[in-house]
Amino acid sequence: MNHVLAGIDFAPVIPVWLLIALAVVALLALAPALIRVVTTAEGKRRILPARGALLRLAAFAALVLALANPRLVEETRETRPDIALMVVDRSDSAMLGPRAAQIEAARAALEARAKRLTELELRMVDVPEAGNQGTRLWTAMERALAEIPRARLAGVIALSDGQVHDIPPAPTLDAPLHLLLPGREGEVDRRIRVVEAPGYGIVGRQVELRVVVEDLGVPNAGGAARLSIRRDGGTPRVESVPVGREHRIALTIERGGPTVVEMTAETRPGVAGDPRGGEVAEINNRAVVSINGVRDRLRVLLVSGEPHAGERTWRRLLKADPNVDLVHFTILRPPEKDDLTPLHELALIAFPVRELFQVKLRDFDLIVFDRFANRGLLPPVYLRNIADYVRSGGALLMAVGPEFLGPTSLAATPLGQILPARPPTGPGAAQAALLEQPFRPRVTPTGARHPVTEDLPGANPAEGPGDPSWGRWYRALRADARSGATVMDGPGGTPLMVLDRVGEGRVALVLSDHIWLWSRGHDGGGPQAELLRRIAHWTMKEPELEEEDLTARIEHGQLTVLRRSLEAGPPPEITVTTPDGSTSRHTPVAQGGRAVVEMPATTPGVWQATDGRRTAFAAAEAGNPLEIADLRADDHRLRPVSDATGGAIRWLGAEATPALPELRRVALGRDTHGPGWIGLRRNADHTVTGITAVPLLPPWLALPLVLGLAVVAWRREGR
Repeated sequence: MNHVLAGIDFAPVIPVWLLIALAVVALLALAPALIRVVTTAEGKRRILPARGALLRLAAFAALVLALANPRLVEETRETRPDIALMVVDRSDSAMLGPRAAQIEAARAALEARAKRLTELELRMVDVPEAGNQGTRLWTAMERALAEIPRARLAGVIALSDGQVHDIPPAPTLDAPLHLLLPGREGEVDRRIRVVEAPGYGIVGRQVELRVVVEDLGVPNAGGAARLSIRRDGGTPRVESVPVGREHRIALTIERGGPTVVEMTAETRPGVAGDPRGGEVAEINNRAVVSINGVRDRLRVLLVSGEPHAGERTWRRLLKADPNVDLVHFTILRPPEKDDLTPLHELALIAFPVRELFQVKLRDFDLIVFDRFANRGLLPPVYLRNIADYVRSGGALLMAVGPEFLGPTSLAATPLGQILPARPPTGPGAAQAALLEQPFRPRVTPTGARHPVTEDLPGANPAEGPGDPSWGRWYRALRADARSGATVMDGPGGTPLMVLDRVGEGRVALVLSDHIWLWSRGHDGGGPQAELLRRIAHWTMKEPELEEEDLTARIEHGQLTVLRRSLEAGPPPEITVTTPDGSTSRHTPVAQGGRAVVEMPATTPGVWQATDGRRTAFAAAEAGNPLEIADLRADDHRLRPVSDATGGAIRWLGAEATPALPELRRVALGRDTHGPGWIGLRRNADHTVTGITAVPLLPPWLALPLVLGLAVVAWRREGR
């Protein structure tokens, strides 16, 4: 508690207007006596007050003053301590190397010194990482200042590397901002900056990346740096790139799905005689880009045999996909058949057998035979071309009916060498192999693990022997599955859909021509469009439909490794290699044909996962590009604010023990920093808890004073 003389207060005993009127009347009454012209003995005219006039003026003044009732006011005040705010940067860039220890040591030392200062409260604010928004120091500071009365704010001390990303265009602060930075002024850092990188690329074509290797803090940086470029963890290729200038990198997309490209710039060497040395850190010397390989418009050749009810099923499916260029031919009759149809009513053009199956065969991504019978239209040499096309990476899809059982079956041609199932042969075999009875297609145990038939809507339950809910078919073919995976079966467990890999290519065989019933909604219908879409895209090697595959992806700092396999039994352990080379083993969680491993992935760079047979790569970009864009401790962002508020900028030095300035309290209007010290403003804010008023002219004193002056004036005038 402090007792302070606050000043003099007036409490008139009569209205103010009456008091003013009384003073005016007194002055008018005294004016003749105060302004009197007399002639001296020398004959000069002078203005002299009458005898006793000044005493009468004093008596009237005493009377007016007594009526004004002056009082001496004394306040009882409770002083409120000032508040200083210490903002501690805990972002990734501020915690690099020795910075974390320096900032923590400075925080502890300043907190101890502030406790020794009287009438000062120190409040702490930690500024964590703010996702991809960079360091939000100003936002955290303003949030804390909102709880501090500005009349009590002594100043702000910021322990930061200066890399702040939320300073407003016109920042305002009515207290000094002192910035303490770890390290020394003039740090240097090398970084690689991706100017442009495509998210997608067409398989077989080149994409172009534009990058810049920069030496920050080096005026007129030049020369060259080695840039290592590695694709999917393979052998890196090294290019020499100019420092400070844009460099273009050409890459060929070799496969569908994500391609992970890692680029690493060599560490900037220390220069002799340069006190700044090499660079702050190497974390931003590396950039990771993921490019998703997609195929150009897929070219599909659809050859339909004799007309049937489901002829347009495949055509509608393929035409509905905007990424598919479809070439469709329907064989209305074999060339040896002569039904006397006029030539002008036949096909407008001849079936281009040579052009399709020899000249341009490899331009197609998929060949579909829909109930096609070999009636001499395709010579054996062309069928052999199709088989070679599949072995070298092509795709063949066959939907067959009764024509697959007779002597015109494609299984009896050179194409039969690549088919995963063949019909029985011998007398009466064709008739016995034709199954014409109602049945519901079922997904086999292998099919429940295969991505083509996995989780089909309405499929038979995996946990029991229940029937599927989709509609019935009425015709299937009995065939012997020789290879591949039987993913659906028909009556009596006969193979209904068989998928197989042949060399570098793929073959799908559907042993029924009644799938079109689902598209008509017969008996409840079924997932006809989805199933046929999956079959077609599996044959064309869509990455998402690979049945034997290992993939990895990183999203929101989480690594997800997905292993697909048709093999039953527990999946093998997954070995994960981080960008810094450390490894860990994980037991995946099995989910049908899938096995999943999930783990945090915060280190930027290329992560590698392997199950012993296959290897997958995933790109983890830097968690906060803003935060690592410039790793130097730099004051250029906060200097304008510090200068405007009268604050100071001090470097803590490179030693483990920071060189801290002294803390001082300074009065309002005084300098807030000087050599070796920084100041916190003394605001002297207080709360008034009591007021005492003492009359300066109480009645017992005023009356004698007025009467005494009047008597003295009367006696003076009477002489």
